[in-house]
Amino acid sequence: MVTKTARLMVGVPDYDTYVAHRQLNHPDQPIMNYTEFFRERQEARYAVGKGRFRGCC
Repeated sequence: MVTKTARLMVGVPDYDTYVAHRQLNHPDQPIMNYTEFFRERQEARYAVGKGRFRGCC
């Protein structure tokens, strides 16, 4: 629990929670592998491209 909290505090996405959510709520839809998931979360967080930038600085 401490590790999970620390990761969320610094913005590291939780792949296991994502997989559990998808299996429970969207069982008919594909699940991204870890690399796809990580890249998608980084894109969502920093939004580089699409004409906008929401970086940390």
